[in-house]
Amino acid sequence: MSHNSKARPIVAITMGDASGIGPEIIMKALARDDVYAICRPLVVGDATRLREAGAVVAKAGHPALEVAAIETPAQAGYRRGTVDCIDLKLIPEGHPWGKLSPLSGEGAFRYIERATRLVEAGEADAICTAPLSKEALHAAGHKYPGHTELLAHLTGTPEVSMMLVAPKLRVIHVTTHIGLMDAIRRIEPGLVERVIARGRATLVKAGIAEPRIGVCGINPHAGENGLFGQGEEEEKIIPAVQACQAKGWKVDGPLPADTLFFRAARGDFDLVVAMYHDQGHGPVKVMGLEAGVNVTIGLPVVRTSVDHGTAFDIAGKGIADEGSLVEALRQAVDLAPERAEAA
Repeated sequence: MSHNSKARPIVAITMGDASGIGPEIIMKALARDDVYAICRPLVVGDATRLREAGAVVAKAGHPALEVAAIETPAQAGYRRGTVDCIDLKLIPEGHPWGKLSPLSGEGAFRYIERATRLVEAGEADAICTAPLSKEALHAAGHKYPGHTELLAHLTGTPEVSMMLVAPKLRVIHVTTHIGLMDAIRRIEPGLVERVIARGRATLVKAGIAEPRIGVCGINPHAGENGLFGQGEEEEKIIPAVQACQAKGWKVDGPLPADTLFFRAARGDFDLVVAMYHDQGHGPVKVMGLEAGVNVTIGLPVVRTSVDHGTAFDIAGKGIADEGSLVEALRQAVDLAPERAEAA
């Protein structure tokens, strides 16, 4: 690396559920030059499983790679052709593909735990997660709804937000996995303000000095001055927007959601604040399922994820698409705090 370029961040890629497609999409993604051009990928998982996944994808016509089992990031070479793997040695040879397994669930937990500690210790810059199975995680005795809550617990973070990133669109959510009636009840000015602040801080850290943020209303036309709804915008959103504007932030809203996403994709806004799951997820998914990346905002570590599941039905066949993982790696690099240049 030359001294004048931004150092490639070290991205800890967790292997996810060993019975799913995680190992395969990792082996496919790490065969690509464009991945090594932007980051130093470090897999946290099981070397034996990666070798098996490598054999599977090689049969499907993808390049064969070596796997180097290592114990610390300092031992990694970060050269294309050899996958560096912090080897937790949890998955036995010949472990079945595509079947729910508590062993795979335990592995998924341990990989996340180790990756989190690596970033906290300054030995990696960001985490990118391959998919886990919630059922397998629960079967292993780890009762979390998923990655997000697990990471929040491991880092002692009381409240996090989900951001979805697609080409030309970033959307952060005030509420996510709760029913619509519950979501509307839960939305209040303090929560809206914290979500705006979390999203803004993430973009500032990633190098956007003054992010332009558009905030969705809840009702059609953002309530149209009380014409629709029961004053939710006035009660739940406007005080938060005004508080942010008082800090000198570039925050606009509440704006009609139907036009705000169009305007953001056109370039008027760097971030959209969606009030509930489908309001934010719909527009992102329309832009292409393979292009969407899930980012957990508010953690002390940068974490991006594929926007798909473990796909047990096709695991072990070498046909899973690595596109979402490559995009998630790209976003991890974009959001990672700048690291001082290493020689």
